[in-house]
Amino acid sequence: MLEIRDLVKSYGSVRALKGLSLQVEDGSLFGLMGQNGAGKTTLLRIAAGLLAPDRGQISADGLDLLQEPAEARFLIGFVPDTFGAYENLTVLQYLEFFASAYRYRGRNARVRCEELLDRVGMADLSGRETAALSRGMQQRLSIARALIHDPKYLLLDEPTSGLDPGSRFSVRELLGELCESGKTIVLSSHVLSELSELCTDIGILEDGRVKVTGEVSEILAKIEHSNPLKISVVSGEETAMGIFRRNPYVRSVMRSGKTFSLEFEGGGEEEAALLRDLIEAEIPVNGFMREPGSLESFFLKMTSDNRERVILDNDDEESDL
Repeated sequence: MLEIRDLVKSYGSVRALKGLSLQVEDGSLFGLMGQNGAGKTTLLRIAAGLLAPDRGQISADGLDLLQEPAEARFLIGFVPDTFGAYENLTVLQYLEFFASAYRYRGRNARVRCEELLDRVGMADLSGRETAALSRGMQQRLSIARALIHDPKYLLLDEPTSGLDPGSRFSVRELLGELCESGKTIVLSSHVLSELSELCTDIGILEDGRVKVTGEVSEILAKIEHSNPLKISVVSGEETAMGIFRRNPYVRSVMRSGKTFSLEFEGGGEEEAALLRDLIEAEIPVNGFMREPGSLESFFLKMTSDNRERVILDNDDEESDL
């Protein structure tokens, strides 16, 4: 297990991580979500041994990565968000150069590099110069480079950023295969739909801390009840608005004519009780449903600082704080 405890990191007066704690179970494909500046890249670079934290602990399989960096580098593979090609090297020479850093020499290095090129689907490109590779092929080569020493944990910073749809799909497919083969993978991404399709677990970072974490299936289950509740009535709009104002599960209401959109924090039983209140008030309801949503809508809700109770009627521009 990769365990991060109370991690703090500052750049001058800017504190990037503020006591961040996180656990990644072995065999997971863990996705980090967060807006720019949330701390994703800083977290990954510290875990990869490229940055020293101001405070905190990181352990993998019980090994303290900060106190034993020489041993830690054989456990961790890291793919940064930029390729950093050596333009005068071929693909095979590039991999052999990095293999030498992990004590591979001569024939052993060549065999290992050829195995990895085959694994990432680049066996026929070993003689091509790295500068001539497409962005997608460069990313595959970066992954091969990070796998040279067969690390248990693979960390990737925005691995599909800047890729075309075909390359993005192939990289996602490769990561899925690596996870199935036993690697524990942690990646950050701005493409939230990819995280929901690819990852087994997700963590949402905000302002240097972990705000939400859990299995993707659990997170997606929460989405159903995090989306707006859309209610349409035939008449009795003002009475309906009064009912919404008094309901403790209603965080906000937007009204357009006879249609209301509620930020409603209750579950199925609370929804049924709200519908019952409307019916008992003799309000004819002709529409009552949760609006369809996505991981993006859940992410925006979790990272929003505005949690005030606001009820806005578009017809008369009234608000109730």
